[in-house]
Amino acid sequence: MSHHYLDTDTTIVAPATAVGGAVIVVRLCGPKAIAIADTMFRGKRPLTQAKGYTLHYGELVYDNGNIIDDVIVALFRAPHSYTGDDTIEITLHGSEYIASEVIRLAIERGATMATPGEFTRRAFLAGKMDLCRAEAVADLIASDSRWSHNVATTQMRGSYSEKLTALRSELLRLCSLLELELDFSEEDVEFADRTQLVSILKNIDGEIAKLKSSFALGKALKNGVTVAIVGEPNVGKSTLLNTLIGDDRAMVSNIAGTTRDTIEATTTIDGIRYRFIDTAGLRTTDDSLEQMGIDRTYRAIDKANIILHLVSADNPEFSSITTLNNQHYIKVINKIDCVALSKDSYNDCIFISAKQEIGIDELRQRIHQSTDTSQLSSGSIVVSNMRHYSALSNAQESLHIALTSLENHTPSDLVSSDIRRILHHLGEITGEITTDDILHNIFSNFCIGK
Repeated sequence: MSHHYLDTDTTIVAPATAVGGAVIVVRLCGPKAIAIADTMFRGKRPLTQAKGYTLHYGELVYDNGNIIDDVIVALFRAPHSYTGDDTIEITLHGSEYIASEVIRLAIERGATMATPGEFTRRAFLAGKMDLCRAEAVADLIASDSRWSHNVATTQMRGSYSEKLTALRSELLRLCSLLELELDFSEEDVEFADRTQLVSILKNIDGEIAKLKSSFALGKALKNGVTVAIVGEPNVGKSTLLNTLIGDDRAMVSNIAGTTRDTIEATTTIDGIRYRFIDTAGLRTTDDSLEQMGIDRTYRAIDKANIILHLVSADNPEFSSITTLNNQHYIKVINKIDCVALSKDSYNDCIFISAKQEIGIDELRQRIHQSTDTSQLSSGSIVVSNMRHYSALSNAQESLHIALTSLENHTPSDLVSSDIRRILHHLGEITGEITTDDILHNIFSNFCIGK
């Protein structure tokens, strides 16, 4: 049985937990969820007679009475559930076979296999959450560090949505005043003071700019802060990568030019996930394969948030590397266990021995200090979603057009139209303005069962 993507009248089923643990949860949701569960559940009384928010111990059985498993069933009645529909969650022993049998029986009795993200999509369509909070559910599941978890949690709790709602409310008020003037156009009455209007729009512009400025941090925390380890051949880049992540991820050799392609590995430092990239050594070469690796090194430098420029203590000269304004550049002198150097002559450098793990803690601290988490520490909202950033950029562009219109004494109806475009772009973030295609793209990236 198939169903339309926006259809909420069918009853859907899917595992809500991954296979491999001690238990598996299978979730049923929709108008027939309780009745379908009753066809295979045998407890003290039928589930159709039970109250919501109740747990029931019993057995799942086939039509012939044979027992499938001992289970606990959680029952949630509409509209007081995650999706707003009748919902059943069956906790089984952690067998993939048992879970597949339960899902098979549910489908035979009228349920449909849920698509990725369909439970959360139904919650959005039922008004249980806006689109910001729905997307935060996926980010929370995918979070792999303390800070990425904090960003997702803040968004899911509604702080981001509340900020956008406040901005939209103010814009709607301004729009209403401007459109009210049209009803009194013959009297030449102004309900919206133009000077005050400009001031308010500039304040909103500042709020949008603040949200946009957080995107670089939000994106880095969500995907991992990119750290490129660069330098000439045989200065210990691969050894440093292995030491930082605590694993032999990169091949180490005394032969210069061993690394001919970028190698990535991740680790967490003080709650932040970092993506370290071991790059090919920078030098002039006639080897076409090695040159391809060097070209990739420069591309990695361009994309990195932090650049670790590594040199050897026996030749502590740093070649010129072009960096961008938003990149952090850290000079590192390696192999200090082999050559003694005066730190006073290199006071802007970190001294380490990657092989002997000397100075690694200091280097980790410097890397962490290069990631500005002050916005998170102060409880500010951080934008981590590219779709949101794009919508904010479009809203700010429309806002600048509205300001220009006001400065040029443009008629009220045209200024109102400019402000409505701002409202449209902000509404795209929360889901007040959306399309089937946008919803499909968002929820198709969810896992099945959520």
